[in-house]
Amino acid sequence: MVPRNILGFWKNSSRIKVLATCLVVGAALAAAAFVAWRQGHSPDPVAAATQPADVPAATAAAEPAPPPIVAQQASVASMIEVVVGRNDTLDAIFRRMALNKSDLAAIRNLPGIRQSLDFLKPGDSIKLTHTDGDIKELTRKVSETQTLDVVLKDSGFEAKMIDNPVETRVRTARATIDSSLFQAAGAANISDTVALKLANVFAWDIDFVLDIREGDRFTAVYEQIFQDGKYLRDGEVLAAEFVNNGKVYRAVRFVTDGHAGYYTPAGLAMRKAFLRAPLEFTRVSSAFNPHRQHPILNLIRGHMGTDYAAPIGTPVHAAGDGHVSFAGQRGGYGNAIVLTHGANVSTLYGHMSRFARNIHVGTRVQQGEVIGYVGMTGLATGPHLHYEYLTNGVHRNPQTVQLPGAEPLRAQDLQTFRDMAAPLLADLAAPQAPAAVAAAPPATPATRVATAPARPTGAADPRANASSH
Repeated sequence: MVPRNILGFWKNSSRIKVLATCLVVGAALAAAAFVAWRQGHSPDPVAAATQPADVPAATAAAEPAPPPIVAQQASVASMIEVVVGRNDTLDAIFRRMALNKSDLAAIRNLPGIRQSLDFLKPGDSIKLTHTDGDIKELTRKVSETQTLDVVLKDSGFEAKMIDNPVETRVRTARATIDSSLFQAAGAANISDTVALKLANVFAWDIDFVLDIREGDRFTAVYEQIFQDGKYLRDGEVLAAEFVNNGKVYRAVRFVTDGHAGYYTPAGLAMRKAFLRAPLEFTRVSSAFNPHRQHPILNLIRGHMGTDYAAPIGTPVHAAGDGHVSFAGQRGGYGNAIVLTHGANVSTLYGHMSRFARNIHVGTRVQQGEVIGYVGMTGLATGPHLHYEYLTNGVHRNPQTVQLPGAEPLRAQDLQTFRDMAAPLLADLAAPQAPAAVAAAPPATPATRVATAPARPTGAADPRANASSH
């Protein structure tokens, strides 16, 4: 049996051991925490070694680290080009492109540019430079020779007009007809615009539907417009020669009293009182024939005019100055117009699809004015214009009747005309250049560039026959 005092001693001894163990573990943990704290607050030996000598280590350690560098991307201006559409306005363009409307209001308030800014046509180009929708620059071409430029300055928007001068060069081109005027012109690198003007010059003497022959040839001296060395368009025909079935016609452009016209080398007007044909470049589907059999009625009924086959809607021009004496339905003629001219001459235009606006009985018209459009109303087998020419009520063949001429140049203008025409007529008579010249670069101002004669191949597309009474 163990004495009671010994049992008590062992019990107390066990408690002392547990307490000692806790004390040892707690001391170890405290020592570890102290070591960690010292390491976290001690200066970096490398950093301390690089500290300036005059800066205490404690101060250097306490100095906060610099803030991190954050890269920022600057706004970049961008340029957009807008092509004006149908019914477009600047307001609509700014809304569509998410541009600053306040900038548009500020630009509009600039003096003297409102009309140049707001008058837009479909196809116009507007260049806009902006940063996040804020306008920096706006440019638009307001005419062939002027550009509006609006730029944002420190004081606000400023506008100015920039001049873009054009340069006129003169070109001489020659061609020989193999099948049609347009094919020959294209082969000689002559635009359709110049070909049409050329035909209009000789329209009173040559019917380009009926009279053109294979082997006919022509020469044109005309303007070409350049800007900054870039070709823009063709200008006026200054002089022209057309050899039709061996007969030579020559014409020179001359301006008198502010009106341009074409005259023969002798100063006689190319313009006649009447056009030879009242519409452009169609084919004759039925010629003047007093004994023709009618294609619909199958009867012998004279065809007292000329039928020009043409697509529906082709413009019909007044053959001469006069007034409308009839406009409406007229039997087999369908929609018809009768013009009364001076010297007891009248002309009739039949089978039209419709009349031009404001054409009614009593209307005064000028030569070349559009009076209606080709159709096939009345007795007609296809779309065409029926054209009649009458003197004192008697029908004449529109293709062969002698047309009265216009007034010649006045005596006081004749010498000026001759002096101006001499170099142009020399260009028309100049020998044809070798083919290599045709491939030469564009001429310098007032330099004539001749092209070799061209013989295009292929035939013109015939239209379906169309005729009437």
